[in-house]
Amino acid sequence: MAQPRISAYLPPDVDPTKAALAFGRRALPKLNEELQSPELLTQQRALMALCDLVHDPEKVYQAIALGFLDSLKTLLVHQDQTVRQKTTEVLSIMALHSIGREGLIRSGVISALSGLLDDPVDICRKNTHQIFDMLAKLPEGAGGVLQAGLIPPLVLKLQTELEEIQELILGTLSNCLRVEVSAALAAGAVPVLKEKLSHPSTAIRSKAAWVLLEISSHAEGKIAVCKEEVIPVLVSLLEDTQPEVRVNSTGALMFALVTPQGRSSAMGAEAIPPLLTLVAEETSKARLNAIKTLTLLAELPEGRQTLLDHRDTFQRCLDDPSEAVQRAAEIAITVIDWKP
Repeated sequence: MAQPRISAYLPPDVDPTKAALAFGRRALPKLNEELQSPELLTQQRALMALCDLVHDPEKVYQAIALGFLDSLKTLLVHQDQTVRQKTTEVLSIMALHSIGREGLIRSGVISALSGLLDDPVDICRKNTHQIFDMLAKLPEGAGGVLQAGLIPPLVLKLQTELEEIQELILGTLSNCLRVEVSAALAAGAVPVLKEKLSHPSTAIRSKAAWVLLEISSHAEGKIAVCKEEVIPVLVSLLEDTQPEVRVNSTGALMFALVTPQGRSSAMGAEAIPPLLTLVAEETSKARLNAIKTLTLLAELPEGRQTLLDHRDTFQRCLDDPSEAVQRAAEIAITVIDWKP
């Protein structure tokens, strides 16, 4: 069922008039003073002006140097929803710039934002998760999210948040779980992600499969994916109508099938036919992952026996324009041809 989009429009009772300020070096110090003013309207106007200014990376650099982030962190807990909205908007714009991301991580903004996960205003929560998503793309940012203990609440919010925000949470998790998975596993992330694989939204299905790919790249993650019987669901997604879902599902399978339990589960789910279909599709982005996954299945006697009848499919890949596909096909043929 379609959900309404989150609106960034201000409440109708808020005066949108921006402060009349010169756009020069002297403007920023003045704005910082106004952010700390006890007057609500002054704070609102200063934040609106700052939203315009921080689109310029140079202004972001100056704002960080002038100590704006301390003022903004204080405003994150303001009782006025417009102040919180515009504060998170400023921070989300700053996070678009590399200098802004580095400054936000160093200043402890990640921990300060954690209090907004339950904010009653949708746009405040959306801006917050956009910031997490952007910062987690950096190793230091992903580490900051992990150190702030945000993985368990993010997994929890994945079950209740609006679709737009769920997509952002999945993006954050995919980068953080590349580093560490224990907190996510303890929070029950795998069954939650398994459920998201059947979501009507293409973006959510695709990103959920990507997060499971990152989880399956860790030894303990592979065990959890097999235990929760996620592999049959991933196999079903190999025939999804959306290419990005097929790509990410094949990647997740490729990592999960490294274990004997994973290979057994995939054979039980009859993974070979849809994987062969992906290999035969010359334009499929999932082709390389499909070849590698089939190579793992060829290590099982029953898998090898089945794939011997499809050796020509891999033979044709030897002429593929992609050298990676050629090498993968060579390895697959070697494994399929092996005789005990």
